[in-house]
Amino acid sequence: MASTLITALSFIVSAGCVGDRQVDRIAWEQSRIVDLTHSFGGDTIVWPTEQDFKLVVQHAEHTAAGYYYASNRIEMPEHGGTHVDAPIHFSEGKQTLDQIPLDGLIGSAVRIDVTEPCARDRGYRVTISDFEGWEAEHGRIPNHAIILLNTGFARFWPNRKDYLGTELRGQEGVKALHFPGLHQDAATWLVRERHVKALGIDTASIDYGQSTTFETHVALLSHNVPVFENLAKLQDLPAHGFDVIALPMKIAGGTGGPLRIIAVVPRFH
Repeated sequence: MASTLITALSFIVSAGCVGDRQVDRIAWEQSRIVDLTHSFGGDTIVWPTEQDFKLVVQHAEHTAAGYYYASNRIEMPEHGGTHVDAPIHFSEGKQTLDQIPLDGLIGSAVRIDVTEPCARDRGYRVTISDFEGWEAEHGRIPNHAIILLNTGFARFWPNRKDYLGTELRGQEGVKALHFPGLHQDAATWLVRERHVKALGIDTASIDYGQSTTFETHVALLSHNVPVFENLAKLQDLPAHGFDVIALPMKIAGGTGGPLRIIAVVPRFH
């Protein structure tokens, strides 16, 4: 696990201590946190066949006892907004959301910038050549890294038509989806050659919008590689040298769930 992440976690448990722990505090203060999560609200983008996110106000009043009390109920699909796909989502018998080990959700990360080809082609699928091109400039992708694909599509959030390629709902909406994703061959290469820990993207699916068989999901999830979708602010990250902490709601038996994901970036980046 990279030193930035160790520093961040050690600071959390050692704040206020002195001596060697003060070094952790200084290092933490020299890092910046990038929130890669879209807020959940009435405009949260969900799959065309899913119900929208709802925040139902149950209480928001001053009580007879003299104190103010507020409480809401939320209604949402597992796979809406910024979320994680658990391996069981596309692979029978694999890990459910609560079974994903924490070290599969936390670690060193790299950002692969594919904004240019995705701007030219909404149906672009990230290839092995894109990864080889990144490595030619930045060095080999480390084994067991978290890989984030920056397509540039987060800039369209929360406009459904621009982000998904359609405003249609139901099966007609699914057929009209048009956004970039990762080619299944590249996904298989990442699993076999780079032993990827987890993979994230700033679109609604790791498979491109026009996929009907979701081979990329299968290639990753069948090897217990969790997937993060609908990420935000990937453009604010360096190409490498940072860490990711991705903590979803721990839903027993879940196929996925809402995700709060952050990057810890040294300030010299």
